[in-house]
Amino acid sequence: MTGKLYLVPTPIGNLEDITLRAIRVLKEVDIILAEDTRTSAPLLKHFGIDKKVYAHHQHNEHKASSEIVRFLQEGQNIALISDAGTPAVSDPGFYLVREVLKNDIEIECLPGATAFVPALVNSGLPTDRFTFEGFLPVKKGRQTRLKELSEEPRTMIIYESPHRLLKSLDEFITVFGEGRPASVSRELTKLFEETVRGSLSEVKSYYESHTLKGEFVVIIAGKEGKKNINKKANEL
Repeated sequence: MTGKLYLVPTPIGNLEDITLRAIRVLKEVDIILAEDTRTSAPLLKHFGIDKKVYAHHQHNEHKASSEIVRFLQEGQNIALISDAGTPAVSDPGFYLVREVLKNDIEIECLPGATAFVPALVNSGLPTDRFTFEGFLPVKKGRQTRLKELSEEPRTMIIYESPHRLLKSLDEFITVFGEGRPASVSRELTKLFEETVRGSLSEVKSYYESHTLKGEFVVIIAGKEGKKNINKKANEL
């Protein structure tokens, strides 16, 4: 019998956010693939998980996938985890999943933590329709993507690093207008979790004089969402 590949979400901050099922699977599999073994080691130790752990990241994913498929074909069960959150969501995993499916090997994806869901839900912006953009291109293709998003009717979800946040907010103001409703969350589930809501210009003004630390999730109202928000505000 062939083995199974498990995609196992890990906490994005608070260790209590791992599921009982995730702990069980990590204890039962033969091998764990981790984005960074140094990052995963404290998590695994905390939950008493003692397994073979191999690095699986964007720099070795293509090369390593064929060997992983071979292990699965030999009957070994393997779990893939990222540094934080759900594998393959702005993290390595897509290529491996595709190769495993090409070889008719079973995959089981566990539900669990991911940063954009709580950031979206607590933003106060429309959640009925949204687009997840992850990290925008840093250079090539960035302006093209922003131009496309300028007409986006759905709420937009964008990941950003602390050293690029202010520059990106400037770009968003240029593309969407300074009054476009937005929400920025950082350090989700951690001790210093913070969400700042307001117009893009208000959010930028806040972060010009406050801490830029941690991973940021930027939520921006879409073109239609902005209209609906303004309409509801006028009705109140």
